[in-house]
Amino acid sequence: MVNITPSIFKIQRYSLHDGPGIRTTLFFQGCPLSCQWCHNPESQAMGKVSEVKNIGELVESLVREIERDRIFYDESGGGVTFSGGEPLAQPELLLALLSACREQEIHTCLDTCGFAPFNILKAASTAADLVLFDIKIIADQDHQAFTGKPVGQILENLRKLAHSRVPLKLRFPLIPTRTDTRDNIRQMIEFLRSQTPYRDIHILPFHTSGEGKYERLKIKNKLNHICPPTKERVEEVQQMFEVKGFNTTIGG
Repeated sequence: MVNITPSIFKIQRYSLHDGPGIRTTLFFQGCPLSCQWCHNPESQAMGKVSEVKNIGELVESLVREIERDRIFYDESGGGVTFSGGEPLAQPELLLALLSACREQEIHTCLDTCGFAPFNILKAASTAADLVLFDIKIIADQDHQAFTGKPVGQILENLRKLAHSRVPLKLRFPLIPTRTDTRDNIRQMIEFLRSQTPYRDIHILPFHTSGEGKYERLKIKNKLNHICPPTKERVEEVQQMFEVKGFNTTIGG
């Protein structure tokens, strides 16, 4: 793991869970959401992060870091994933990195919560080889309560991306008592079937690996009493999607 600048707070190498193959994941600082189950709470604060004046030099240094792992990309069909935080919160840096990676023929994934102006989302999604789009909660009141923001823009952005034929995979964080309710899953299935063509969904079971970060940062962990879903519960949710025509993957 390498710290490059305050805008990219972490680089994680040899990742197997942020897109196809072996990947290098760049975590952008800052996120408009504050999901209660966030595993990178240190990434949420936008602070006073701003794009550096000479963004070209920053991009060059980051691409050099990315290219160090090219042999693993070539052998595994991997590449680089831009995650966070929320990459779309720093559009100038994100778009420049996507363009530079395309020039170097490095496969790119954009991992996003979808909460951004659509013109920014579309530009980044079009430049990326694959979009990993989180869909969490459909009911607006619950989405605001558990993520800090309304859901309307996210769902509208997903509808619009569906018309753009962007290569996209959905990711559903399975969080006990938050996202895993029968009503939420039913509403999600209804929305996706009626409003989008997407039928592939990655189910991401909640885990507690981020608990130590909350303690170190002295941030209240609102889910410290929540246990990861059982294998039986994960399979039950998986079946709820599959009987409605979805292809499911656990993790990824």
